[in-house]
Amino acid sequence: MRKIGCGAVDALVDGFKHAKAVETDLAQTAGVRPTVGFNWHNGRLTTVSVTFSKLLDDKLLRELAEAARAAVGREFKQRADNVVLSFSLGPTATTAAQAQ
Repeated sequence: MRKIGCGAVDALVDGFKHAKAVETDLAQTAGVRPTVGFNWHNGRLTTVSVTFSKLLDDKLLRELAEAARAAVGREFKQRADNVVLSFSLGPTATTAAQAQ
């Protein structure tokens, strides 16, 4: 007997496995391991977010974007409607000064 919701749980578990594989793939390409998140809607991969912890001075943005899009397609086994590439910049100078 199949329980209701098992398909959703399986999709979520598989999604996390795919996200970790994208992180590993991009860590080899970029030299920095990103954090990867994803959203599904009705079985379709709608958004994958790839966030790096810092700016990558030694990589061209276009090359990094192409690597991220390729890794998402390869590891999730489907095309995402949108891949969001971002970088954490840390606190702003005013925030850091106020904290002191």
